[in-house]
Amino acid sequence: MRTVTTPEWTDQRWRDAALAWIGDALGRHGRRVTGAVEPRVRPWSLVWRVPTEAGPVWFKANNPGTRYEAGLLAELARLAPGTVLDPLAVDTARGWSLLPDGGPSLRDVLAGDLTHWERVLPAYAALQVAVAPRVDRLLAAGVPDHRLEVMPELLDRLLDDSDALLLGEPDGLTPDLHARLRAHRPEFAATCRRLAEFGVPASVQHDDLHDGNVFVTDAGYRFFDWGDASVAHPFGTLLVTLNSVAHGSGLAPGDPVLGRLRDAYLEAWTDRHDRAALREAAGLAMTVTTVSRSLSWRRALATPDPARAEYAAAVPGWLGEVFADPPA
Repeated sequence: MRTVTTPEWTDQRWRDAALAWIGDALGRHGRRVTGAVEPRVRPWSLVWRVPTEAGPVWFKANNPGTRYEAGLLAELARLAPGTVLDPLAVDTARGWSLLPDGGPSLRDVLAGDLTHWERVLPAYAALQVAVAPRVDRLLAAGVPDHRLEVMPELLDRLLDDSDALLLGEPDGLTPDLHARLRAHRPEFAATCRRLAEFGVPASVQHDDLHDGNVFVTDAGYRFFDWGDASVAHPFGTLLVTLNSVAHGSGLAPGDPVLGRLRDAYLEAWTDRHDRAALREAAGLAMTVTTVSRSLSWRRALATPDPARAEYAAAVPGWLGEVFADPPA
Protein backbone atom coordinates (compact mmCIF):
# COMPACT_ATOMS: atom_id res chain seq x y z
CA MET A 1 0.00 0.00 0.00
CA ARG A 2 1.41 3.41 -0.99
CA THR A 3 1.64 6.20 1.54
CA VAL A 4 -0.03 9.39 0.38
CA THR A 5 -0.50 12.79 1.94
CA THR A 6 -3.12 15.48 1.59
CA PRO A 7 -2.09 18.02 -1.10
CA GLU A 8 -0.25 20.78 0.71
CA TRP A 9 -1.70 23.52 -1.45
CA THR A 10 -5.14 23.08 0.12
CA ASP A 11 -3.78 24.77 3.29
CA GLN A 12 -3.93 28.57 3.47
CA ARG A 13 -0.64 28.67 5.39
CA TRP A 14 1.02 26.81 2.52
CA ARG A 15 -0.43 29.30 0.04
CA ASP A 16 0.82 32.23 2.09
CA ALA A 17 4.32 30.69 2.24
CA ALA A 18 4.32 30.07 -1.52
CA LEU A 19 3.26 33.65 -2.28
CA ALA A 20 5.98 34.98 0.01
CA TRP A 21 8.56 32.78 -1.74
CA ILE A 22 7.39 34.02 -5.14
CA GLY A 23 7.60 37.62 -3.98
CA ASP A 24 11.14 37.16 -2.68
CA ALA A 25 12.25 35.41 -5.87
CA LEU A 26 10.79 38.09 -8.10
CA GLY A 27 12.37 40.79 -5.95
CA ARG A 28 15.80 39.35 -6.72
CA HIS A 29 15.00 39.90 -10.41
CA GLY A 30 13.70 43.45 -9.89
CA ARG A 31 10.07 42.44 -10.35
CA ARG A 32 6.94 42.26 -8.22
CA VAL A 33 3.52 40.63 -8.17
CA THR A 34 0.86 43.01 -9.48
CA GLY A 35 -2.38 41.06 -9.05
CA ALA A 36 -4.10 37.87 -8.00
CA VAL A 37 -2.72 34.54 -9.14
CA GLU A 38 -4.73 32.38 -11.54
CA PRO A 39 -4.65 28.71 -10.48
CA ARG A 40 -4.75 25.44 -12.37
CA VAL A 41 -4.90 22.37 -10.16
CA ARG A 42 -4.30 18.76 -11.10
CA PRO A 43 -3.81 15.81 -8.73
CA TRP A 44 -0.07 15.91 -9.44
CA SER A 45 0.60 19.66 -9.38
CA LEU A 46 -0.62 23.16 -8.78
CA VAL A 47 0.25 25.87 -11.32
CA TRP A 48 -0.26 29.59 -10.76
CA ARG A 49 -0.10 32.24 -13.44
CA VAL A 50 1.43 35.15 -11.56
CA PRO A 51 1.01 38.67 -13.03
CA THR A 52 3.95 41.07 -12.82
CA GLU A 53 4.64 44.49 -14.29
CA ALA A 54 6.87 42.81 -16.91
CA GLY A 55 4.41 40.10 -17.92
CA PRO A 56 3.30 36.84 -16.31
CA VAL A 57 5.49 34.25 -14.66
CA TRP A 58 4.51 30.71 -13.75
CA PHE A 59 4.75 29.03 -10.37
CA LYS A 60 4.52 25.25 -10.14
CA ALA A 61 4.32 23.03 -7.08
CA ASN A 62 4.54 19.27 -7.54
CA ASN A 63 3.08 16.57 -5.34
CA PRO A 64 5.51 14.15 -3.63
CA GLY A 65 5.44 11.71 -6.56
CA THR A 66 6.69 14.32 -9.04
CA ARG A 67 8.58 16.66 -6.71
CA TYR A 68 11.87 15.97 -8.47
CA GLU A 69 10.79 18.14 -11.41
CA ALA A 70 12.13 21.32 -9.82
CA GLY A 71 15.61 19.87 -9.39
CA LEU A 72 15.52 18.39 -12.87
CA LEU A 73 14.69 21.78 -14.38
CA ALA A 74 17.69 23.33 -12.64
CA GLU A 75 20.00 20.55 -13.85
CA LEU A 76 18.76 20.72 -17.45
CA ALA A 77 19.28 24.48 -17.52
CA ARG A 78 22.93 23.84 -16.56
CA LEU A 79 23.59 20.75 -18.69
CA ALA A 80 21.73 21.78 -21.85
CA PRO A 81 21.40 25.57 -21.79
CA GLY A 82 18.95 27.02 -24.26
CA THR A 83 16.72 23.93 -24.38
CA VAL A 84 14.51 24.66 -21.36
CA LEU A 85 13.31 27.88 -19.78
CA ASP A 86 15.87 29.16 -17.29
CA PRO A 87 14.12 29.03 -13.91
CA LEU A 88 13.78 32.30 -12.03
CA ALA A 89 13.94 30.23 -8.84
CA VAL A 90 13.63 26.64 -7.67
CA ASP A 91 13.15 25.06 -4.26
CA THR A 92 14.11 21.42 -4.76
CA ALA A 93 13.13 20.33 -1.25
CA ARG A 94 9.57 21.62 -1.64
CA GLY A 95 9.27 20.88 -5.35
CA TRP A 96 8.61 24.51 -6.29
CA SER A 97 9.70 26.25 -9.46
CA LEU A 98 9.17 29.73 -10.86
CA LEU A 99 9.54 30.13 -14.62
CA PRO A 100 9.33 33.00 -17.09
CA ASP A 101 6.55 32.99 -19.64
CA GLY A 102 7.48 30.76 -22.58
CA GLY A 103 5.18 32.28 -25.19
CA PRO A 104 3.17 30.15 -27.64
CA SER A 105 3.36 26.38 -27.56
CA LEU A 106 3.95 24.18 -30.59
CA ARG A 107 0.24 23.35 -30.46
CA ASP A 108 -0.55 27.05 -30.87
CA VAL A 109 1.51 27.39 -34.05
CA LEU A 110 1.41 23.92 -35.59
CA ALA A 111 -1.76 24.40 -37.67
CA GLY A 112 -1.41 20.91 -39.13
CA ASP A 113 2.15 21.51 -40.36
CA LEU A 114 4.08 18.46 -39.17
CA THR A 115 7.35 19.77 -40.58
CA HIS A 116 7.73 21.58 -37.26
CA TRP A 117 8.28 18.18 -35.67
CA GLU A 118 11.12 17.50 -38.11
CA ARG A 119 12.94 20.39 -36.43
CA VAL A 120 11.67 19.85 -32.87
CA LEU A 121 12.74 16.22 -32.61
CA PRO A 122 16.41 16.77 -33.60
CA ALA A 123 16.57 19.64 -31.08
CA TYR A 124 15.18 17.39 -28.36
CA ALA A 125 17.56 14.58 -29.35
CA ALA A 126 20.48 17.01 -29.03
CA LEU A 127 19.35 17.76 -25.48
CA GLN A 128 19.39 14.05 -24.66
CA VAL A 129 22.83 13.54 -26.20
CA ALA A 130 24.17 16.47 -24.16
CA VAL A 131 22.70 15.19 -20.90
CA ALA A 132 23.61 11.49 -21.27
CA PRO A 133 27.16 11.75 -19.85
CA ARG A 134 25.81 13.36 -16.64
CA VAL A 135 22.75 11.32 -15.77
CA ASP A 136 24.35 10.72 -12.38
CA ARG A 137 23.42 14.32 -11.56
CA LEU A 138 19.81 13.70 -12.49
CA LEU A 139 19.61 10.56 -10.39
CA ALA A 140 21.14 12.44 -7.45
CA ALA A 141 18.42 15.06 -7.91
CA GLY A 142 15.78 12.37 -7.43
CA VAL A 143 14.78 11.75 -11.04
CA PRO A 144 13.32 8.21 -11.22
CA ASP A 145 15.65 5.47 -12.44
CA HIS A 146 14.05 3.67 -15.40
CA ARG A 147 17.29 2.41 -16.92
CA LEU A 148 17.05 -0.88 -18.75
CA GLU A 149 18.78 -2.91 -16.06
CA VAL A 150 16.11 -2.04 -13.48
CA MET A 151 12.99 -2.13 -15.67
CA PRO A 152 12.25 -5.87 -15.22
CA GLU A 153 12.23 -5.44 -11.44
CA LEU A 154 10.07 -2.32 -11.73
CA LEU A 155 7.58 -4.31 -13.81
CA ASP A 156 7.51 -7.03 -11.15
CA ARG A 157 6.71 -4.47 -8.46
CA LEU A 158 4.07 -2.82 -10.59
CA LEU A 159 2.32 -6.13 -11.19
CA ASP A 160 2.16 -6.59 -7.41
CA ASP A 161 0.33 -3.26 -6.98
CA SER A 162 -3.26 -4.40 -7.45
CA ASP A 163 -4.62 -1.07 -6.15
CA ALA A 164 -2.84 1.01 -8.80
CA LEU A 165 -3.74 -1.49 -11.52
CA LEU A 166 -7.42 -1.42 -10.48
CA LEU A 167 -7.24 -5.18 -10.73
CA GLY A 168 -10.64 -6.63 -11.60
CA GLU A 169 -12.36 -3.21 -11.55
CA PRO A 170 -14.33 -1.83 -14.53
CA ASP A 171 -11.53 0.45 -15.82
CA GLY A 172 -8.70 -1.69 -14.56
CA LEU A 173 -6.57 -4.64 -15.53
CA THR A 174 -8.52 -7.85 -15.99
CA PRO A 175 -7.29 -10.97 -14.15
CA ASP A 176 -6.60 -12.62 -17.51
CA LEU A 177 -4.44 -9.73 -18.74
CA HIS A 178 -2.70 -9.59 -15.36
CA ALA A 179 -1.82 -13.29 -15.67
CA ARG A 180 -0.64 -12.74 -19.25
CA LEU A 181 1.62 -9.90 -18.11
CA ARG A 182 3.10 -12.04 -15.36
CA ALA A 183 3.85 -14.77 -17.87
CA HIS A 184 5.40 -12.15 -20.17
CA ARG A 185 8.04 -11.05 -17.65
CA PRO A 186 10.90 -13.21 -19.04
CA GLU A 187 10.22 -11.90 -22.55
CA PHE A 188 10.12 -8.31 -21.28
CA ALA A 189 13.48 -8.83 -19.55
CA ALA A 190 14.87 -10.25 -22.80
CA THR A 191 13.62 -7.18 -24.67
CA CYS A 192 15.46 -4.94 -22.19
CA ARG A 193 18.67 -6.96 -22.64
CA ARG A 194 18.40 -6.84 -26.42
CA LEU A 195 17.83 -3.07 -26.34
CA ALA A 196 20.87 -2.63 -24.08
CA GLU A 197 23.04 -4.45 -26.64
CA PHE A 198 22.77 -1.50 -29.04
CA GLY A 199 24.87 0.56 -26.63
CA VAL A 200 22.82 3.77 -26.67
CA PRO A 201 23.40 5.38 -23.26
CA ALA A 202 20.58 6.30 -20.93
CA SER A 203 19.55 9.94 -20.74
CA VAL A 204 16.66 12.07 -19.61
CA GLN A 205 13.41 10.78 -21.10
CA HIS A 206 10.55 13.31 -21.02
CA ASP A 207 7.86 10.61 -21.26
CA ASP A 208 5.13 13.09 -22.25
CA LEU A 209 6.58 15.00 -25.20
CA HIS A 210 3.66 16.28 -27.26
CA ASP A 211 2.86 19.59 -28.95
CA GLY A 212 1.50 21.10 -25.75
CA ASN A 213 4.84 20.69 -23.96
CA VAL A 214 7.10 22.58 -26.36
CA PHE A 215 7.43 26.36 -26.45
CA VAL A 216 8.23 28.06 -29.75
CA THR A 217 10.48 31.06 -29.15
CA ASP A 218 12.51 33.37 -31.37
CA ALA A 219 15.63 31.62 -30.06
CA GLY A 220 14.35 28.10 -30.75
CA TYR A 221 12.30 25.42 -29.05
CA ARG A 222 12.07 25.09 -25.27
CA PHE A 223 10.90 21.84 -23.68
CA PHE A 224 8.82 22.01 -20.50
CA ASP A 225 6.53 20.07 -18.14
CA TRP A 226 9.05 17.43 -17.03
CA GLY A 227 6.93 15.92 -14.24
CA ASP A 228 6.77 12.49 -15.97
CA ALA A 229 10.48 12.34 -16.79
CA SER A 230 12.92 9.61 -15.86
CA VAL A 231 16.47 8.48 -16.57
CA ALA A 232 15.83 5.85 -19.21
CA HIS A 233 16.55 4.75 -22.75
CA PRO A 234 16.23 8.01 -24.70
CA PHE A 235 14.28 6.54 -27.61
CA GLY A 236 11.30 5.79 -25.37
CA THR A 237 10.23 9.39 -25.87
CA LEU A 238 8.94 8.42 -29.31
CA LEU A 239 6.06 6.40 -27.84
CA VAL A 240 4.05 9.42 -26.67
CA THR A 241 5.30 11.78 -29.37
CA LEU A 242 4.40 9.59 -32.34
CA ASN A 243 1.12 8.46 -30.79
CA SER A 244 0.22 12.10 -30.20
CA VAL A 245 1.10 13.10 -33.76
CA ALA A 246 -0.84 10.16 -35.15
CA HIS A 247 -3.90 10.98 -33.05
CA GLY A 248 -3.82 14.70 -33.84
CA SER A 249 -3.33 14.20 -37.57
CA GLY A 250 -5.46 11.12 -38.10
CA LEU A 251 -2.51 8.94 -39.12
CA ALA A 252 -2.63 5.15 -38.85
CA PRO A 253 0.18 3.28 -37.05
CA GLY A 254 3.00 2.68 -39.49
CA ASP A 255 2.17 5.70 -41.63
CA PRO A 256 5.28 6.84 -43.55
CA VAL A 257 5.01 10.28 -41.94
CA LEU A 258 5.58 8.72 -38.52
CA GLY A 259 8.57 6.82 -39.86
CA ARG A 260 10.00 10.06 -41.25
CA LEU A 261 9.65 11.78 -37.88
CA ARG A 262 11.22 8.81 -36.10
CA ASP A 263 14.18 8.95 -38.49
CA ALA A 264 14.58 12.71 -38.00
CA TYR A 265 14.86 12.09 -34.27
CA LEU A 266 17.29 9.18 -34.65
CA GLU A 267 19.65 11.19 -36.88
CA ALA A 268 21.46 12.46 -33.76
CA TRP A 269 22.86 8.95 -33.16
CA THR A 270 23.83 8.05 -36.74
CA ASP A 271 27.45 9.03 -36.19
CA ARG A 272 27.79 6.02 -33.87
CA HIS A 273 25.08 3.59 -34.97
CA ASP A 274 23.68 2.08 -38.15
CA ARG A 275 20.26 3.46 -39.16
CA ALA A 276 18.66 0.03 -39.39
CA ALA A 277 19.89 -0.79 -35.89
CA LEU A 278 18.57 2.51 -34.59
CA ARG A 279 15.13 1.81 -36.02
CA GLU A 280 15.06 -1.60 -34.37
CA ALA A 281 16.16 -0.05 -31.08
CA ALA A 282 13.46 2.60 -31.34
CA GLY A 283 10.76 -0.06 -31.72
CA LEU A 284 12.04 -1.98 -28.69
CA ALA A 285 12.35 1.22 -26.64
CA MET A 286 8.75 2.20 -27.33
CA THR A 287 7.61 -1.23 -26.11
CA VAL A 288 9.63 -0.93 -22.90
CA THR A 289 8.33 2.59 -22.36
CA THR A 290 4.73 1.42 -22.03
CA VAL A 291 5.79 0.22 -18.57
CA SER A 292 7.56 3.51 -17.90
CA ARG A 293 4.37 5.41 -18.74
CA SER A 294 2.38 3.27 -16.34
CA LEU A 295 4.95 3.94 -13.62
CA SER A 296 4.93 7.70 -14.24
CA TRP A 297 1.13 7.81 -13.93
CA ARG A 298 1.31 5.80 -10.70
CA ARG A 299 3.75 8.35 -9.25
CA ALA A 300 1.62 11.27 -10.37
CA LEU A 301 -1.49 9.82 -8.77
CA ALA A 302 0.04 9.02 -5.39
CA THR A 303 -2.42 11.41 -3.75
CA PRO A 304 -5.78 11.20 -1.98
CA ASP A 305 -7.16 13.97 -4.20
CA PRO A 306 -10.61 12.75 -5.35
CA ALA A 307 -9.80 14.05 -8.84
CA ARG A 308 -7.23 11.26 -9.23
CA ALA A 309 -10.07 8.88 -10.08
CA GLU A 310 -10.48 10.68 -13.41
CA TYR A 311 -6.99 9.60 -14.45
CA ALA A 312 -6.49 6.32 -12.55
CA ALA A 313 -7.24 4.11 -15.57
CA ALA A 314 -4.04 5.40 -17.22
CA VAL A 315 -1.91 3.15 -14.98
CA PRO A 316 -3.39 -0.17 -16.16
CA GLY A 317 -4.12 1.28 -19.59
CA TRP A 318 -0.50 2.00 -20.43
CA LEU A 319 0.69 -1.29 -18.96
CA GLY A 320 -1.65 -3.19 -21.26
CA GLU A 321 -0.04 -1.46 -24.24
CA VAL A 322 3.08 -3.58 -23.80
CA PHE A 323 1.50 -6.03 -26.26
CA ALA A 324 0.63 -3.38 -28.85
CA ASP A 325 2.70 -2.60 -31.93
CA PRO A 326 4.69 0.65 -31.67
CA PRO A 327 3.38 3.55 -33.80
CA ALA A 328 6.36 3.42 -36.15
